[in-house]
Amino acid sequence: MGRITTRRAVTKVAVGVGAARKVDTLAVEEPLEIRVSGSPLAVTMRTPGHDVELAAGFLVSEGVISRGEQFASAIHCGGPGTGGELNQYNVLDVTLAPGVAPPAVGVTRNFYTTSSCGMCGKASIDAVETVSSHDVSSDPVDVDARELAAYPDRLREQQAVFDKTGGLHAAALFDVATGELLVLREDVGRHNAVDKVIGWAVLHDRLPLRGTVLQVSGRASFELVQKAVMAGIPVLAAVSAPSSLAVELADRAGLTLVGFLRGETMNVYTRPERIRVESPAPIG
Repeated sequence: MGRITTRRAVTKVAVGVGAARKVDTLAVEEPLEIRVSGSPLAVTMRTPGHDVELAAGFLVSEGVISRGEQFASAIHCGGPGTGGELNQYNVLDVTLAPGVAPPAVGVTRNFYTTSSCGMCGKASIDAVETVSSHDVSSDPVDVDARELAAYPDRLREQQAVFDKTGGLHAAALFDVATGELLVLREDVGRHNAVDKVIGWAVLHDRLPLRGTVLQVSGRASFELVQKAVMAGIPVLAAVSAPSSLAVELADRAGLTLVGFLRGETMNVYTRPERIRVESPAPIG
């Protein structure tokens, strides 16, 4: 089934019924080392696939690049000491465009990340909050609440790997003006799914992503807000809760943050004037 999913024998237990052996489909999780011009930069646990997008999006999130033309190329290579051994496609070397400064890794930042938390290596909040090249606060985007309410279902309909495994996060980018779902990516890590979406925009030279909504399948963490701001995305919507720090950053940056987007209801935590409703009357 490829490297995105794998099959494993399990014992299924039903209380009061018994136990039986079956084969289950699992989402693959493997490390990816990202290098820039041969120098190791980061290791993240991810679902293989769209690795170049993942690396490009990661570089945007970390403030290394802010435009598509700053990303030149990327190639998979063998890991340290592999020599002529089989390439496992778990090391990706990125080349930046001429004149683009390489990333400067300070002592306060450990670039090891996991599939559940992309910011666990940050030494402090002060080291996390990167200054974006794009101003999301000035984006005049205007989103119809009914259209926004349909985004989670549209995302879910296209989660092909989730249907097989039940074990992946998803992120999708919507064009507000046309209603088009521009791109959807799945990954074991919610931050990786978002980086893959942003990386798609890098490779298609579409940054900043003005007039778009980033829809995510889980909660809205600080790091997801930061990634949206770094890519110039003015609206982030999540089906679950945001964290307090996510709301604080969204408020400072001028990003519209929507949480608990389920059915026809939602909580708009920041910049609510961007969400167009039929009646301005308060609910309840």
